[in-house]
Amino acid sequence: MISIVGTYQNGNLKLDKEYISKSPVKVIVTFLEDIQSKSENGLSLADFSFSKSQKNLQNFKGSFANTVIDERRIEL
Repeated sequence: MISIVGTYQNGNLKLDKEYISKSPVKVIVTFLEDIQSKSENGLSLADFSFSKSQKNLQNFKGSFANTVIDERRIEL
C-alpha cells in the first residue's frame, strides 16, 4: 500500500507525485479538510462532532453508560 498526497477539486483528483501502473488500481480517498456536504438524510460530518459532544458533557458527573441504560429501561 502506498500513500500519495493530492488535491480533489470539482470531481477530479490530481496527485502531487506521479504513480505509474500497468493496470487499473483501486484507491481510497480520504478528505483531510472539513467538508460541509449533506447526505441524502440531511446529515453532514459536522453533525458528528466529537468536540461538540465533549463540550455538552463537560459538566456531566455521572456515568454516561448508566444514563443510557436507565433511559432504555424507561422506554421498555
